[in-house]
Amino acid sequence: MDTLDLARWQFAITTVYHFFFVPVTLSLVAVTAGLQTAWYRTGKEKYLRLTKFYGKLFLINIAMGVVTGLVQEFQFGMNWSDYSRFVGDVFGAPLALEGLLAFFLESTFIGLWIFGWDRLPKKVHLACIWMVVLGTQLSAYFILAANSWMQNPVGFRYNAERGRAELTDIWAVLTNKVVLVTYPHTIFAAFMVGGAFVAAVALWHLLRRPGVDTGAFRTALRLGAVMVIVAGAGVALSGDQQGKVMTEVQPMKMAAAEALYESEKPASFSIFTVGTLDGSRELYSVKVPYLLSFLSTGTFDGEVQGINNLQQAYEKLYGPGSYKPNVPLTYWTFRLMIGVGMSAAAIALLLLWATRKGRAPHRLLAWLVVPLPLLPLFANVFGWVFTETGRQPWLVFGLLPTAAGVSPGTTMTELLISLIGFTVLYGVLAVVEVKLMLKSIRAGLAGAAPPPDGEPSGESPDDAAKPLSFAY
Repeated sequence: MDTLDLARWQFAITTVYHFFFVPVTLSLVAVTAGLQTAWYRTGKEKYLRLTKFYGKLFLINIAMGVVTGLVQEFQFGMNWSDYSRFVGDVFGAPLALEGLLAFFLESTFIGLWIFGWDRLPKKVHLACIWMVVLGTQLSAYFILAANSWMQNPVGFRYNAERGRAELTDIWAVLTNKVVLVTYPHTIFAAFMVGGAFVAAVALWHLLRRPGVDTGAFRTALRLGAVMVIVAGAGVALSGDQQGKVMTEVQPMKMAAAEALYESEKPASFSIFTVGTLDGSRELYSVKVPYLLSFLSTGTFDGEVQGINNLQQAYEKLYGPGSYKPNVPLTYWTFRLMIGVGMSAAAIALLLLWATRKGRAPHRLLAWLVVPLPLLPLFANVFGWVFTETGRQPWLVFGLLPTAAGVSPGTTMTELLISLIGFTVLYGVLAVVEVKLMLKSIRAGLAGAAPPPDGEPSGESPDDAAKPLSFAY
């Protein structure tokens, strides 16, 4: 193991950890805005109480997301200074837009929303949370635009004298064909996580305290389940488009995702493949004829390039070296992304069926509470691991190898100390996050009625007596 390996491990750990909070934030703020809109339009108290309940969970989550997200930018200068120097002129533009426009929009209107209860007119206060939704969506788009440039660099020129990429067309960066398909795919995937989280929390309350706020939590459960199913359909449709664009701009990633070693026309989709340990060739596979051609090219007889053919072409284009990603990792994370996500959608369908026509959820469904939100969350993580490892050995595809982006002056000792430090710190933050979330979830809706049979409600008598206010 060398400094490159440690730098990659550190960035992977901190990025995956940070991304645990991103899809929940993107989706939960929209759920909160939707619930508040329902209260504004109907005047029903249950929507107000659900707004404050899920709104508080959103705020806990976004606070932790902001803290962990800051570490990402520090690493660009600490461990990846050569990368920062090479892409800074291009990469900095969408990140600056995210910070100066989207983040300030989010933070300003979050403050107004938190402290504006009973101080701002209802319509203005409602507009504040929708502005937060807009801010989070803009943040996601600008960050994805920066990442998409790494997948498919456009709108730049290479300055050979200075050894760096220089921005020539910001509009080309913001309308990159990769970001145009990645953005909806990412947002739909985030809404699967948020819907599953909303449904799981509601299911837990319905099973733990039958008869207490049943109407409100039943509404939340079915809303969350519908979100998972609708967003799941969106993920499938946008993923189909993303696969076609990926085949066009990163054919090696598609070939590795299918463990396709030799070009095929028509190409078969691999359901299950066993290859050699070094990922150099296929030993056994189960395939669906013609399907990969359709997914990659939109036709059933389209040709899909294989790993070995692309390796030869890349050697001629870029020089000697291996241009193959980690095939087993790319192959299995692609399938885990799909399989785990489909499992979440199946559970959501089960919950809708189990609660049809006013039925109460059966206690046997309690075992779904924990896996329901985790399945789409891990599907998101597997998707990003696939996206980033499938691009290897490039940091910027076709321009900057990963090995050329690491800071030249960073030592193994420095990296090891910071890696251990970040891991321990993030472990502590995880404990804090989980405890805060569980405490707020257990407390239930503000002003809840006493539970039956003297069961503890999670609130003190003083809390129950408080008016419906949004105090922290």
